Amino acid sequence: MNKSELINIIASESGLSKANAARALDATTDAITGVMASGDSVQLTGFGSFIARDRAARAGRNPQTGAIIKIAASKVVAFKAGKALKGAVN
Repeated sequence: MNKSELINIIASESGLSKANAARALDATTDAITGVMASGDSVQLTGFGSFIARDRAARAGRNPQTGAIIKIAASKVVAFKAGKALKGAVN
């Protein structure tokens, strides 16, 4: 499913126009992005949680040359599915 297909589903389920559904989806993703960028997590009860995890620095290899390179520490976004989402998928 891509973004436009998701917008169509949101519009049909909520009774919103496609333009309003697109704005609502954009506002939701912007809000989640903003909260995650500030270092907080987002918890949607029954759906899941978006959390930022620290990834330690590590050594890697350049696949072309085989040379060892340093990969810097970073933060990664993780999603942990909630019980209701897990139940719906299984």
